[in-house]
Amino acid sequence: MTATETNPTFPHGFLWGVATAAYQIEGAVDEGGRGRSIWDEYCERPGVIVGGETGVVAIDHYHRYREDVGLMRDLGVDAYRLSVSWSRVQPTGRGPVNEEGLDFYDRLVDELVAAGIDPAVTLFHWDLPVELQEAGGWLNRETSYRLAEYADIVGRRLGDRVRMWMPLNEPVVHTLYGHALGVHAPGQELGFGALQAAHHQLLGHGLSVQALRAAGCGNLGIASNHAPVHAASDSEADVAAAEIYDHIVNWTFADPVLRGSYPAEELAAALQGPVAEDLKVISQPLDWFGINYYEPTLIAAPTSDEGSSGVLEVDLPPGMPFQPVALEGYERTDFGWPIVPAGLREILGIFADRFGDALPPIYITESGASFHDDDPDENGRVDDRRRIDYHREHLHAVRAAIEDGVDVRGYFAWSIFDNFEWAAGYKERFGLVHIDYETLARTPKDSYFWYRDLIAGHASVS
Repeated sequence: MTATETNPTFPHGFLWGVATAAYQIEGAVDEGGRGRSIWDEYCERPGVIVGGETGVVAIDHYHRYREDVGLMRDLGVDAYRLSVSWSRVQPTGRGPVNEEGLDFYDRLVDELVAAGIDPAVTLFHWDLPVELQEAGGWLNRETSYRLAEYADIVGRRLGDRVRMWMPLNEPVVHTLYGHALGVHAPGQELGFGALQAAHHQLLGHGLSVQALRAAGCGNLGIASNHAPVHAASDSEADVAAAEIYDHIVNWTFADPVLRGSYPAEELAAALQGPVAEDLKVISQPLDWFGINYYEPTLIAAPTSDEGSSGVLEVDLPPGMPFQPVALEGYERTDFGWPIVPAGLREILGIFADRFGDALPPIYITESGASFHDDDPDENGRVDDRRRIDYHREHLHAVRAAIEDGVDVRGYFAWSIFDNFEWAAGYKERFGLVHIDYETLARTPKDSYFWYRDLIAGHASVS
């Protein structure tokens, strides 16, 4: 990445946001009638989380949400992308509502609205209630219907104040890491058998879109992780491997939503259930499509002796028809991910070309980088110049895509706070705000003030 000092400019009405997820920030896992989620259980397994850490406290957002909303208000963002904890609203994932849990989100949404911030709500950010997992989780078709029931509950309570809705966050990551490789909750190692979990998540998305619309909610989308996929060489084997990987991680999760079909007949044929009928539900019209972007992927045939890239936390098991390989020649985040802003422009162009008029407006629903920032200095400053450079360059890529003709409407920085980074525990820091995990003190970093000034500069000329 070659950093520039000039900030990009965006059209009037471009939405500026920040994002988090419930299990990563809320804490209070045993309070307010909340049930247990698969992440509560997964974190109790020895050796699966760096440092043996958990989200039991996280950054204590459950008790400190007013302070946190105040930081967002002072940042000047238009919208805050949060997730609702299913276990807090329906402790067992079905049946009676936990009013105390739903009341928490009612208060949070009211606080955001009073601060002039539009809530953007994700319903499922990987934290399935334990009882649903015990009944089969996403391998059980019934879970799709339970997601829609939960969507109806939350939609009817919060729909009058929520600006944007997304039933799912990154179903590809939950499928790959949680069900195929076993390095995220629920820790299953199903290989290609995980595709059934993907299908049921997508079905749950479509059913939830129907439920939200029936509850009077509008402005519906999805937050889906996508990135360009390239072959490691021009060899026929590498090109074929890259195409398979591209189909699985990109188009298996976008084509059903935007085209009403899977990218390969063989894939659809391998799924159980009335797939053709399900696809009619999955492809409910959306008001927008959210793309989470972090890095492109380089793929070789499995005979390659190249090492795995940072895109996967583990090497793929034997028998897979592809292998991610190291993407060289780029700076990396402290998480080891290559920094490739051009990949964001590229994937936006690919979407525009692939889906044409069927593509609704796009929001970048996540973009961000982990750097192991120093603690605040004696003046309370956290110098995180690399994070500023990261966001600036990715915003330049978004601006270039807009100039290419792609209809991109907004950008959510991941994340507003340092938080529990899933299997990486608290080592990785993505936040614009530093968290002292001993005292839970919040300290805005230099990137916070840069983002604030960028947003204010756009507001001043609107």
